[in-house]
Amino acid sequence: MNMQEIRAIARDHGVKSARLSKLNLIHAIQRIEGNFDCFATASEGCCDQHGCIWRTDCFTTAKKQNQ
Repeated sequence: MNMQEIRAIARDHGVKSARLSKLNLIHAIQRIEGNFDCFATASEGCCDQHGCIWRTDCFTTAKKQNQ
């Protein structure tokens, strides 16, 4: 998901996206939704949140951070 799409989701939830990184913005959205702010923490490629809209991006970002 690109930043424009993520910012649109943030705006829909009333989250101000200015100056937030992708990681921090997604974490803010997750918290507002009442979810764990776990984006990019699946370093082992394991996650039980199969319906999460961030899932694919999460694994990719987590992998990049652990290289």
